[in-house]
Amino acid sequence: MGKFLAILGGLVAIAGGVFLLIRWWAAFKIVVLGVLPPALIFGGLIAVIAGISSMKDAARTKKLEEEAKEEEKKKKK
Repeated sequence: MGKFLAILGGLVAIAGGVFLLIRWWAAFKIVVLGVLPPALIFGGLIAVIAGISSMKDAARTKKLEEEAKEEEKKKKK
């Protein structure tokens, strides 16, 4: 019974959202136009930070692999 109520509640929420979106289209458009630039800025910032972190991790991994190879060569001698 709980699953049915969750589905029914979801459908009511979707219907209400569509109705209000149509009714308040101008206000919705203003909100989207106000939210979009900061969202793009923060999204881009997160992408840049993730890229820099990935490059640092790759360099650190390469350095550790080279050190491990050097240690293996020293052990074999």
